[in-house]
Amino acid sequence: MLLDTIKKELAAVALSTEEEVSAEDLAATETPETVERAEGEAPAEAPEGKEEEKPRPPIMETDYRAKGFHLDVQVAPDKVVEAAKILYKENFFIEAVTGVDWLKEEEFEVVYDYNNMAELCRVVVRTRVPRSTPQLPTISEVYAGANWHERETHDFFGIEFMGHPDLSPLLLPEDADFHPLLKDYTP
Repeated sequence: MLLDTIKKELAAVALSTEEEVSAEDLAATETPETVERAEGEAPAEAPEGKEEEKPRPPIMETDYRAKGFHLDVQVAPDKVVEAAKILYKENFFIEAVTGVDWLKEEEFEVVYDYNNMAELCRVVVRTRVPRSTPQLPTISEVYAGANWHERETHDFFGIEFMGHPDLSPLLLPEDADFHPLLKDYTP
């Protein structure tokens, strides 16, 4: 099955972002019960109002019906190209590249959505970069279509994709010196 193949191949990339990950973490799967709990329902054994914080495993198989994707992978910024190459080799296409501003954590999260239509399989690859130096390598050498997605992400968040052939504004005016999707942006 494609999902099992991709999970194994991406595990090496994802695991390199964490020093120690147990086999239990690698095999973590979100079930409808854990999805409900993640949406605010504390487990029965947790003290009232306190849920134990457990670090997120770097690779998780998810419930497609609940999340809209099959695999959620977290990689270091320098591993996004390697992850893209693995998915390209397995005939995935890039759907989107976008950002999330985690203002309190002083980080940006860059989210890559991939899809394989031959055998329905959707994969999300995530990475985080500091807000102070929002840089990571471009994947446009692997996926030419990522060029526009990365330009849009640069426009809206100011994230710089190193090695990108042209980060000129795509949707904003040419003289724009602002990034409107930053949480601390004020017009």
